[in-house]
Amino acid sequence: MNIMSSDARLDEETSTQRRARILGLGYYDTSASQKVTYKQLLTVQELASIRAIPLIADKGNILFGVTNTTSQQNMAFLKQRFLDQRVSFALISEAGFREYMQLYNPPKEVVYQDISINTAGTEELVQQVSSTLEQVKADDMLAYLVQQAHRLGASDIHIETGKENVRIRLRIDGVLHPIAQISNEKYRVLIAAIASAGNVSTAADDAQQGHIAQKVTMSDGKTVDINVRLETVPTINNMDVVMRLFNLDQDMYNLDRLGLSEEERSVVDNIISRPSGLVLAVGPTGSGKTTTLYSMLNSLNKPERKIITIEDPVEYQFAGITQVSVTSKNSQGTNFADRLRAVLRLDPDIVMVGEIRDMDTAKTALQASLTGHLVLSTFHASSAAAALTRLMDVIEQNPLFVSAIRLVMAQRLVRRLDDSTKQAYQPSQEELHHIKAVLDSLPGNIKKPDLNSLQLYKPGSSKDNPYGYQGQIALREQFIMTGEIRELLERGGIVSAQRIEAAAIHSGMRTMIQDGMLKICAGKTTFEEVYRVIG
Repeated sequence: MNIMSSDARLDEETSTQRRARILGLGYYDTSASQKVTYKQLLTVQELASIRAIPLIADKGNILFGVTNTTSQQNMAFLKQRFLDQRVSFALISEAGFREYMQLYNPPKEVVYQDISINTAGTEELVQQVSSTLEQVKADDMLAYLVQQAHRLGASDIHIETGKENVRIRLRIDGVLHPIAQISNEKYRVLIAAIASAGNVSTAADDAQQGHIAQKVTMSDGKTVDINVRLETVPTINNMDVVMRLFNLDQDMYNLDRLGLSEEERSVVDNIISRPSGLVLAVGPTGSGKTTTLYSMLNSLNKPERKIITIEDPVEYQFAGITQVSVTSKNSQGTNFADRLRAVLRLDPDIVMVGEIRDMDTAKTALQASLTGHLVLSTFHASSAAAALTRLMDVIEQNPLFVSAIRLVMAQRLVRRLDDSTKQAYQPSQEELHHIKAVLDSLPGNIKKPDLNSLQLYKPGSSKDNPYGYQGQIALREQFIMTGEIRELLERGGIVSAQRIEAAAIHSGMRTMIQDGMLKICAGKTTFEEVYRVIG
């Protein structure tokens, strides 16, 4: 509803009164009169198209309020429509016309119904949310989607363009759930708001990245914090968008919440107690790499240490840490390696590089880790061994570089079984054979489950949780530079990922597939989940 100041409304009424004299019409002051509706005379659609409002009506007379844009033809039509009454006209202001129209056609109250996990993906929910989104303004659409994504613990919002309509899905615990379909017209309104807030172009021919950080007060009065990373890509239909949600709660980034095994936690605690060298978190997008590194940073964040991060963009803001935002491409050609060299001149104790994207950054990070710094970073690779084969070009035959690598931690996220609904079952001979084949190669220091009395679990179902999973857990493998793996890398030359992995296993490493089998045997997840994620 448009709210005018009293001075502006007085000016408009004075102007309308002057215009009425020029046109030879009476004038009616809608700001000073009590408004009465006569809904039996004309429909809302007729009032809007004719641009006339019945101000006073009885059996013999009707006074219509008309505006400066009401045509002579429409006024003649009204006289013909109401031949049994004496029809007269008075000029009213545009503001007065809008006020009357809101009485005849009050704005519908939008009910932002919460999405529940037990309806996510159902046709009923898609219709309900789609209807809500079609009614609201652009900023409210974005705020509502982010609000509901946070409620459901979703990591991403996917907006996917099609020929007939646009699909919106939420990724919850690593799995996509449809929540709405909107028209192409409404999509254009939403995408314009997203592009404006994220500083991207709707007409770009290339993929773009952006960041939205703002507070929006929705029509129902609720305030939503929007903090998302934006990824866009042009498709044959239009521009698809993925919004990655950032969690602003610093307490979430805690080593105790990572679900590390005793052996894994011991390695991480050792690094925290002697912070130097290079630590890499390896995996695809959405595998929890950044969460792992931020949890380590949170534990390292002490008043006596200087910590600097270099990120694209800064995802979470931490008190006590200097955070530098850098893009991989900008007008000065600055990249992670350039910014890392500049940051090292500030004498930090600990540096986190958001991602190692090129060999120049890798070499700079390794050199920094040799001079007493602890350098944390992420790396896109399928496994810890695959990450090291790509780093071999930098390491070459330099034993110092090998010794600088403290930890390479590869990980994937799988859905955790809901303990309150999971159902026990006896594994088949094929499943037992498969588990045994994987676990037989476990290092001797890791306790193996008794396969003779093994009980596995599958997802159950309840009204509140029809999928049988709740949250996610990480499957990990940790490379540390000891024993056979160190000797292999120090020899240099071309080394395959398979040889590196075999040497690491002989040196005591537990692979991700082994970790997955142990978590299946412990009743934490399922075969389907492990192979869905690891392959």
